[in-house]
Amino acid sequence: MSHFFSTIAEFWSDLRAQKLRTFLTVFGIIWGTVAIIVLLAFGMGFKKQLAINMHGLGESIAIMFPGSTTKAYAGFGIGRSISFLEDDARLLASQVPEIRAISPEFSRRGVPVRVGENITNPLVTGIYPIYGDLRNIIPEPGGRFINDPDMQHRRRVTVIGNKVKELLFGEGDAIGKIIYVGQTPFTVVGVMQKKTQNSSYNTRDQDRIFIPASTFSSVFGVIKLSNMIYVPHVPTQSEEVEKRVREVLAQRYKFDPTDNDAVWIWDTAEADKFMFYFFLAFNIFMGLIGSFTLAVGGIGVANIMYVVVQERVKEIGIKRSVGAKKSHIMFQFFMETFFIIALGATIGFAIAFGIIQGLQFIPIKEFVGTPELSPLVAGVTMLVLALIGLAAGLMPARRAANLNVVECLKT
Repeated sequence: MSHFFSTIAEFWSDLRAQKLRTFLTVFGIIWGTVAIIVLLAFGMGFKKQLAINMHGLGESIAIMFPGSTTKAYAGFGIGRSISFLEDDARLLASQVPEIRAISPEFSRRGVPVRVGENITNPLVTGIYPIYGDLRNIIPEPGGRFINDPDMQHRRRVTVIGNKVKELLFGEGDAIGKIIYVGQTPFTVVGVMQKKTQNSSYNTRDQDRIFIPASTFSSVFGVIKLSNMIYVPHVPTQSEEVEKRVREVLAQRYKFDPTDNDAVWIWDTAEADKFMFYFFLAFNIFMGLIGSFTLAVGGIGVANIMYVVVQERVKEIGIKRSVGAKKSHIMFQFFMETFFIIALGATIGFAIAFGIIQGLQFIPIKEFVGTPELSPLVAGVTMLVLALIGLAAGLMPARRAANLNVVECLKT
């Protein structure tokens, strides 16, 4: 232990003797550390925000829409319309075990919704209770979503989008109040929490009202669904699930299972896959830029260590002559290399953390997110620093250890 502290003391003395050189070298490590942390943190923050925006629609869901046949099959010609019924959802749930959850969905436009003199025309949507989980529709505190008793008793209850709430009630409370959907009164049991949603079908959820599917059928006299939504147990198997879903529906409605236009499926898991690989490449690119910057600092460390070795040739010769092993000399210079890198890295981490915290207050979150110093970012930075330290310290340390003792003492 005393040898360790004496090594640190010797090197600290060398650093103080060469203040400018030391400052420039440590600054290179500081700058490189800040660069790699901030760049990776930006990449992680951007990825997280984009995921939030994308999953406003729902996470790894698939949305099925009925279409028309474009291939002749079993004596049926092309152009035959396909329609969905609620029983189709139950059939798929029983025949495709890879589906974790599924919900039918009814939709109707052009129905005025009013409270007193306030009138709007949102999309009226009839859904099952599981729909809220699939579509990330979360009620504000004090409210709730559609539940099973609502479905069983065909209750006239509704959950309204936050934009609809503003139009009908302004700043007032909506829970427990009556709204009229056409001429039919409904009790508001929930208001959707505001969410980021950068994609949709039909319309944004903030401009919808949601009622039980059973109530929708009885009020509007409709049995044909607008679409169905499901989510697989394993998102990476979405293509296989999609194929199986078409096979089951094709058997029921007599169309070619390969006729994608008969049943059009929007699989959002495909977008998740794309974004995964995109951000993998994006973060690798960011990491490489930061690593190159840090490598420049590592070259500076290697250079200063070569100079230190050259200046301490006689000292090395004396130590070797009194019994110091090559491993002792290598350890000494390795420790000195890592001391420089550790000093610069510590300061760099502190500066990067300050920058990241400061950027939390800049209103850029909705566009590119805010940098996030995650354990992954810290771990990657530490790994890069360790590799830079190994590369910067190995050659000078080996050179110091392999110096000829006689030649050292002659200098």
